Amino acid sequence: MTTPVRRRRRTLRQRLLGYITDAVSRLRQAWAILTGAQTRLLAALAAIRPGRTSGAGPRLRAAIAAFNTSLGAFARAAGAFAERWAATDLPVVYREGAWTLLDNADRRQTRFTWTSRHQAAITGLSAQYYADLTNRIQEAIRRARAFLRDAQDAARDPDAARLDTQALRRDHPLDTVVYANNSRHPVEAWARAALTWQAVTAANTGAVRTALDELGTEWVEVRDGNGCGWESHDSPDKADRTLRTVQDALAHPTSHVHCVREFLPRLDLIGRTDIRTGAPL
Repeated sequence: MTTPVRRRRRTLRQRLLGYITDAVSRLRQAWAILTGAQTRLLAALAAIRPGRTSGAGPRLRAAIAAFNTSLGAFARAAGAFAERWAATDLPVVYREGAWTLLDNADRRQTRFTWTSRHQAAITGLSAQYYADLTNRIQEAIRRARAFLRDAQDAARDPDAARLDTQALRRDHPLDTVVYANNSRHPVEAWARAALTWQAVTAANTGAVRTALDELGTEWVEVRDGNGCGWESHDSPDKADRTLRTVQDALAHPTSHVHCVREFLPRLDLIGRTDIRTGAPL
């Protein structure tokens, strides 16, 4: 029994990795519109010196207009990504988690349907993660506008011998996102971490809700990375090969970025009240 379950678990991880990799690529392509616009604007402004270059005014306005056009294209592309991820991809990932749990329980004949409880669960997750993504996108747009203002001021400075494009790029790295602690991280690293967290959370929520609603068990078995804590990676309450109630599992479907947590149904424990959540196998 162990070998087939492990084979199925690898398959789920591979499917999730496929969704995540594709999503990261699409989000990276959207961000490339923004970073490409920054590079083109800096190159254009470096060649335009108001008061020193013939026709500098119209060329400056044209460069600014081109940047604003690209900024709008970025907003549309990134917004479309967030909408598709929240409305289409995450529900598919949620269902993948449910299907895999039924497969692990050898209940492949049990059909998954979008009951009101499943719909409520994925609607809540999708709304939360859509808001998270759109907040990041709006932050990127604000930073891009701040960069444009500073770039215009620098280009119009009559006392500057040349435009310091390196300083502008250093002060306004549009290929990064800013975390709550003001640290900057490359867009791709942030995207992979955020989308992995969201996908694993959605898949595991789908699995646990299915364990309770379709199979009627209140107990799941946890498979996780060696040494991974239950509430956070460093928590002393270790997760792997422990028993948890579905309520506990729904509260902690994952514990950290890039978490590999997965839940297996324990139909043999239906009705048991003598087990402590977190008990080791």
